[in-house]
Amino acid sequence: MVYADKSVNNFLLKDPQSLFITVMRVGVGFIMLWAFLDKLLGLGFATAPKNAWINGGSPTTGFLKFGINANGPFAPFFTWLSNYTAILDPIYMATCLFVGITLITGIAVRPGAIVGIIFMVSCYLALVPSANNPLVDKHFMYTAILLLLIVMNAGAYGWTLGRKWQKLDIVKKFPILK
Repeated sequence: MVYADKSVNNFLLKDPQSLFITVMRVGVGFIMLWAFLDKLLGLGFATAPKNAWINGGSPTTGFLKFGINANGPFAPFFTWLSNYTAILDPIYMATCLFVGITLITGIAVRPGAIVGIIFMVSCYLALVPSANNPLVDKHFMYTAILLLLIVMNAGAYGWTLGRKWQKLDIVKKFPILK
């Protein structure tokens, strides 16, 4: 794939690390943003239209009642949490939206990834031990990718608004905002 713009050629052909980090960042961001949109609007994938949040459905009830490993060591905690979906629903939706937007835009990737890690670890704990693999599942892998994005300063790679964001005085003063 050859473009007239040499910066695009350099990104695609000469810097596979940038391409990899960008694909991971935007890919995980899109997964999180899609979860938000599907739960909000009931797009018919994981959430039926009648169960959409805008139609009075709960984004967390199904997972907390039926998705956790009932025999897992953390099952009592997550079963108890299922009594508080009115509090958890907006937190879940804000988490998906925040992580999705930060990763896709490259702005505030570190805070977005930290929130995403907390979210993924909680999902992982709800499923321990996983029915498919007792050690590694998708939540574990998303956590690993999010950690990589933090370590690699992923907001500065690829086509992103993150480079401009990182030049702001407040971000320079508080690097956690990168």
